[in-house]
Amino acid sequence: MIRGGARGGVEINAKIQISIDVIDLQEALDLARASVKAGVDWLEVGTPLLLAEGLHAVRAFRAEFPDTPIVVDLKTMDGAGLEAEMMFKAGGDMVVVMGQAHDASIIEQVKMAQRYDKQVMCDVMLCPDKPGRARQAQEMGVDYIIVHTGFDERNMIPGLSPLDDLQDVLDAVDIPVQAVGGLSVPQAIETLALGAEIVVFGAPLVISGQEFKAADPNFDRQLREIVAEVRGATIA
Repeated sequence: MIRGGARGGVEINAKIQISIDVIDLQEALDLARASVKAGVDWLEVGTPLLLAEGLHAVRAFRAEFPDTPIVVDLKTMDGAGLEAEMMFKAGGDMVVVMGQAHDASIIEQVKMAQRYDKQVMCDVMLCPDKPGRARQAQEMGVDYIIVHTGFDERNMIPGLSPLDDLQDVLDAVDIPVQAVGGLSVPQAIETLALGAEIVVFGAPLVISGQEFKAADPNFDRQLREIVAEVRGATIA
């Protein structure tokens, strides 16, 4: 059972990642500043922002936050080495390759990450055998596994959740795992109780409904409360 506060339980030590999925760079930087101020550990240049602003977004994040780890959600399916190199040179620390990609793409991205002393996350979204593919990705040298229920998928099929697959993936690998996809704050904290080591907040915190825009005008306060809740969570 998860509960708040350290007294009477084992305190959870997790990284908190915020996915910045807006498409305007200035708005993204504003959200990122608020996130860092609130105590978020990792910033993610989300796929919509990457498509809208490209390498400019990664460079801007690195210039603004020189000491904060930056995840670049490439969702790479091909050309994985080149794409990773571009993002690493621009200032990214971690890039994302899809588990559905060919083994060669995962291997090439891992090679590039090793060359630049960076890291690779493998997203097993829509893989027929998520635990099996996660294990294969670990064997190919990726650093993290992402258990992801996609934005379109969960909007079409209500009730789907990365929690459906998380435990099986955790049991299959030894590297850190994160769960992503429409989780509430209590659900995100529950992933940590299961064994995930990174908690990720994006939709519906940063994106609202069907539009990629800030969801809550009180974003700063809301995020501070969420960070405090995660930091104070314990396993009873």
